[in-house]
Amino acid sequence: MPKVVVIGAGIGGIPMAFELRDMLGRSADVTVVSDTDYFQFVPSNPWVAVGWRRPEDIKIALPEVFAKKGVAFSSAGATRLSPDENKIYLGDGTTLDYDYLVIATGPKLAFDEVEGLGPQGHTKSICAVDHADQASKQWEAFCADPGPMVVGAVQGASCFGPAYEYALCAVTDLRKRKIRDKVPMTFVTSEPYIGHLGLGGVGDTKGMLESILRDHDVKWITNCKIDRITADGVEATEVNEDGSVKRAHKLASKFSMFLPAFRGVDCFRTDDGKWIEGLTNPRGFILIDKHQRNPKYRNIFAVGVCTAIPPVEQTPVPTGTPKTGYLIESMVTATAHNIADLIANREPTHEATWNAVCLADFGDSGVAFVALPQIPPRNVNWSSQGYWVHLAKVAFEKYFLRKIRTGSSEPGYERYVMKKLGIERLKPAGKHAS
Repeated sequence: MPKVVVIGAGIGGIPMAFELRDMLGRSADVTVVSDTDYFQFVPSNPWVAVGWRRPEDIKIALPEVFAKKGVAFSSAGATRLSPDENKIYLGDGTTLDYDYLVIATGPKLAFDEVEGLGPQGHTKSICAVDHADQASKQWEAFCADPGPMVVGAVQGASCFGPAYEYALCAVTDLRKRKIRDKVPMTFVTSEPYIGHLGLGGVGDTKGMLESILRDHDVKWITNCKIDRITADGVEATEVNEDGSVKRAHKLASKFSMFLPAFRGVDCFRTDDGKWIEGLTNPRGFILIDKHQRNPKYRNIFAVGVCTAIPPVEQTPVPTGTPKTGYLIESMVTATAHNIADLIANREPTHEATWNAVCLADFGDSGVAFVALPQIPPRNVNWSSQGYWVHLAKVAFEKYFLRKIRTGSSEPGYERYVMKKLGIERLKPAGKHAS
């Protein structure tokens, strides 16, 4: 019986296991390896960080979820991958063999690339639920003794939406507390302009987000490289379009939150610390072809943030390309079909659409965008704003958590609604990219 292993139990890994089990039935063993025994709904972390959610509201214990689906599970974590042996070394000292492997680990947070960055330094983080929980406690202390605040994303970051969400949710919370006037805020980003989002913008995200920041009294600096973060502030260099220095900034801050750059997780390194040749790019992200398959190790697939996707365009300060939720789900569906093809002795033919649907909540409003596909040029390039986005994200949070609890990757009504909107996970047969 074929053995299929998924490394990672996040927004990509869990639906991957569900789709594999549904598609393969009991004709294959499916195992998930994670370094925690719970799922966390990462898109809700900005709410946790301002005290609007508790960690337990967005966490789900995984052993019982996988048991209901007949999926084996280990929370020992992967410490090393040996693709030439088809073997994974686990944190408890055991090993796991596989016939097919899906990598869905997400990234490692590269806090060490900027002095003073991260929870162990002088900034808060919303990248993990424990980081957001720590930030919420510090938020209460800050609100009792407020002062200037700086929020943003450093050079090489690829996930910009949550930085806007956190900044504007913080403003909304400060207004509710009647202390907004005591907290001057600056948004500092490596993006070439507000609303770029690592995507070259979607619809009018530039105009909308600039307007929203003005309405919320948030100043901004773009094309910015973070040099150093201290307990008292942020030191940054703003550059011109050609990369030359435009201005050096020293921004006073009593409370700072920056999204870091990402890189691959350490289990894809060899014993001498180098990345596994042919598996990853120089940042440790997994190389894939149009079928989500690694070009060298043909029984290895990858989905989600851990995949190597080049930037959509060159920017004066380096920026990466985000991997949004629906894009990841389209990767998952293509991968499940392609593994099923291989098990049936057929060559993979399925390609993900990489369509993107995103909801960015600001507490009192929000921005939604649809990019079909996410990488330009696009067939659909749409964005909108309003309080309805806040309501939609609250509904989506509850819906997605229910999907995880019930073991469903894509309920029929979701498939029907998305199809009616022209948003598909797979490219039509016969229309695959060359």
